[in-house]
Amino acid sequence: MSAGTAGRAAHRRVAAIRSGAVRGMGGPGIGLLYALATPAGPHRPAMLAVATAMLLVGGLTWGSAPRVAASRAEVPVRIAGVLVAILGSALLSLLDGGIASPLGALVPFSLIFLALVTPPRALAVLALVGAAAYWAVALLGAPAPPGYATVFTLAFGGLGYLCVRHAGALVSLRRRLAEVSRADPLTQALNRRGFDERFAAELAEAQRSGEPLTLVFADLDGFKEINDRYGHQSGDRLLTWTADRLAAELRAHDAVGRIGGDEFAVVLSGTGPEGAAVVVERLRESLDGVVPASIGYACFPADAATPEDLWRLADSRAYADKTAGERTLPAPDDVARASDAVDRPASVRRVPRRERRRRSIADMGWIALFDSCIGVFYAVVFAAAQPHRLGIGLIAGAGCVVGGGLILGADRLSRAESARQLMLGYALVMAAVGGSLTALNGGSGTVCALSILVPMPLIALGTPARVAVPILTLYASVYVAVALWVGMPSGWFTALHLVGAVAVSVVCGAQGRAAARQRRRLTELSRADVLTDVLNRRGFEERFTAELAHADRGDRALALLIYDLDGFKRVNDERGHAAGDELLCWVAGTLAANLHPHDAVGRLGGDEFVVLLTSDPAGDAATVAERLRGALAERTSASVGVAVLGVDGEDFDSLYAHADAQLYAEKTTRGGRRRARA
Repeated sequence: MSAGTAGRAAHRRVAAIRSGAVRGMGGPGIGLLYALATPAGPHRPAMLAVATAMLLVGGLTWGSAPRVAASRAEVPVRIAGVLVAILGSALLSLLDGGIASPLGALVPFSLIFLALVTPPRALAVLALVGAAAYWAVALLGAPAPPGYATVFTLAFGGLGYLCVRHAGALVSLRRRLAEVSRADPLTQALNRRGFDERFAAELAEAQRSGEPLTLVFADLDGFKEINDRYGHQSGDRLLTWTADRLAAELRAHDAVGRIGGDEFAVVLSGTGPEGAAVVVERLRESLDGVVPASIGYACFPADAATPEDLWRLADSRAYADKTAGERTLPAPDDVARASDAVDRPASVRRVPRRERRRRSIADMGWIALFDSCIGVFYAVVFAAAQPHRLGIGLIAGAGCVVGGGLILGADRLSRAESARQLMLGYALVMAAVGGSLTALNGGSGTVCALSILVPMPLIALGTPARVAVPILTLYASVYVAVALWVGMPSGWFTALHLVGAVAVSVVCGAQGRAAARQRRRLTELSRADVLTDVLNRRGFEERFTAELAHADRGDRALALLIYDLDGFKRVNDERGHAAGDELLCWVAGTLAANLHPHDAVGRLGGDEFVVLLTSDPAGDAATVAERLRGALAERTSASVGVAVLGVDGEDFDSLYAHADAQLYAEKTTRGGRRRARA
């Protein structure tokens, strides 16, 4: 692990410890303020002492976080802090009178607070300790209404499970997005960013352990001619085949990356010069006959000690290998056989764009279903003395139907343009259900009040702020209205229960916002070409699909342009890959600067760029193509192909095939007379 990576990991550990300490201080902070504001209540000196001691423990944990993070005591300290928070909250609830007191929900709310920052392995223990502490307060404190402890346990247990499950799903989504952002959209090998990160990590580990490491660089021979002769789609499948062949010849812990158009790199951990020579020869033999490659390698520490020197040496050896012999183009049968051997289409990996929205909608349905089922259970088992028992059961049953319908319709709702309005409508219905149950049950101090409070944290966790804020405001308003108009044990009871629900919702919302920011950044990285920062294949295809939907509605015309730089291979071979990279960045910037902001530029690989015209009439596509070629002529000549939606094809594949054929026809007609100048 590099020093920078290690520093970021240490910072994350410190932040996690401090976050847990701050969350653990929420309960005692509320308890301290409550005890100070109600000095005439029972056991106030003891409550002040307990709350102060808990705050001191949290403060000491926060202050010592850097030392704890650097030691082996990190996990024990975090678990100890959680136990102090749970047991201290239980003691405060007991001193205040039991689970039906104003501080009676301190343990359940603290559990939700802490569950989101507790290590997964300790989560089950946390839940068991919290449940035991809550039931100890229920048994030792003042009697609560029938079913109070049971319903609270079930409701908060379900909420905690759904919050943790949702948070885990977001972590999984971010992990998959991170993987996609480091993967080449075509070959599914590592892209330049992913390979650079992997190489840096492996080299740092080799420097630390003293083990050897080998960097291999492979440059496919004559691939430009392969593209020109057999078409870019066949070339794409050959690139995918190459990545598969390289990976098949390596160990599972070695890494393969596509770092340029027809350039691949391999990192061999624990491999010195002798082993590297054997592996390189094996790689060469596996590619010969289909797509021969010039290969160079450099070993740490035998050849060089820095990443820059290793890259430079491997590149120079690959160039020497290229000039040492004459390679021939593969025969059509070899190309066809390699293409057929690819066990997947030349396509890109995607993470569904609506996945988070679908899961959030489904989880809101699950919490509604779960709470409503608990309401039915309460009406059947514990509400025998309730005058409105039948009404409570029927309304709770209706909530079950609404929640179940939301779960079943989550996928369709996530794709609806009116999803926000529909979810606000759903929230209004469920707030009415919760308010009606609470009113029939007797007010804010009853069991059914949980149907208003419990959904709030999950809504905050899984819903964008612009949707969550009005929904949470609605729920809080309904809770206060029922308390004022129907009844409440005391103002402190209503206030503290609402404050607990809002506080947990704020924490969940902050975690959801942070996850959303990370997800947006990873999504941007997954759609951008690592070198030029224009769209990569994945991003360009997604943009094309979105624009095609507008075109199908008649909103705009579309045209696809493909540019292929003439003689670019010579730039790499004669002036080095750094010069070639600089030229590619210039081409990308020049294309983008000469287009309307609504148009899109992408780099599909190597020196092949694509342009999506959305702002010009279809009849002007050829004119725009020539204007862009004129802008590029300052430093390089280029061949271009043009395809117009509705004239030359109806989807990306057909447009690409038409433009590619036109480009190839132009290149063969005028080939050999133009080249890139860098």
